Amino acid sequence: MMQRLLQFTLDLFDTAPAPPPKAAGPKARKPKPKRPEPPAARPQPAVEKIAEAEFIGPQLPAQTLQQALAPATFRHPRATRETVLDGILVAYEFRRSKRKTIGFSAGADGLTVSAPKWVPLYEIDKAVLEKSAWILAKLQETRERHERMESARIDWKDGTTLPFLGEQVIVVIDPRHAFGGVGAELKTRAAEVLLQGQADADTGTLPGVAQLTLHVGLPQNASPEQIRDAVQAWLMRQAKRVFIERLNHFAPQLGVTWQKLSLSSAGTRWGSASADGSIRLNWRLIHFKQSVIDYVVVHELSHLRVMDHSPRFWDTVRTVVPDYAELRGQLKDEAIPRW
Repeated sequence: MMQRLLQFTLDLFDTAPAPPPKAAGPKARKPKPKRPEPPAARPQPAVEKIAEAEFIGPQLPAQTLQQALAPATFRHPRATRETVLDGILVAYEFRRSKRKTIGFSAGADGLTVSAPKWVPLYEIDKAVLEKSAWILAKLQETRERHERMESARIDWKDGTTLPFLGEQVIVVIDPRHAFGGVGAELKTRAAEVLLQGQADADTGTLPGVAQLTLHVGLPQNASPEQIRDAVQAWLMRQAKRVFIERLNHFAPQLGVTWQKLSLSSAGTRWGSASADGSIRLNWRLIHFKQSVIDYVVVHELSHLRVMDHSPRFWDTVRTVVPDYAELRGQLKDEAIPRW
């Protein structure tokens, strides 16, 4: 009866009795310990490969990017004062002069400010700030023009091209002739000598189109400096001839008399006139077409009547060159070769 009650209690709690202890026997051999198995590699989460972003548009080279990030500056080589205009540093040349007002000049070197001796510096600073829009526009315009001129720099060699009276002229080194001692001679080479229906491989000139060639009496091994000097001498002779012709043509129309012509090599000034009838013209005007040269000639002759740039002066110019504003724009915008 007691045995059944014990079995019932064990079944009720679902517990198994402890196994009876093993009987002591002969000394058992200890089993060798097993080498621990390396832990199983943990499963890695799936990684989705992300495609590289597609680059749209041209990539800036490192130098251009550096320039883009650098603060914009305009620095005159003889700068003595500086200011910040619309976030742009402008270091300018400051001069004291006998003029009655503050003057501003934006040229190839940068900004120059001239002021009377009695004007205090704080008033000059104020005037520069008030003129900031004009200053920045002129400095940027001058910089862009300088870059265009640099890109048009002439490589002085046989076959190079340069503008003459608005037309492209090909320089030909021709040691066979001295050209009567003048060093060079302009010729027109008919393109019919080229292959029919094909363009010249060197110049791209099509048949039926005349070519202007400047034959320079130099040996084939002439240096770039020799070629440049010979061409420049020829251009200056042509400039003087053309300028005298146009001065004589327009002076009677304006009722003035000019006395003396001088050739100039100024970097930023195309001409000047004095009350005594002396005219100075930049010989590099010979690169432009004749209508632009005519505007500059009329401009300087008009100063023999009106020695300023008042409305009366421009009315005088307009009587002879009605489209002077357009020609003046071409003079500013067109890039002539950098020598």
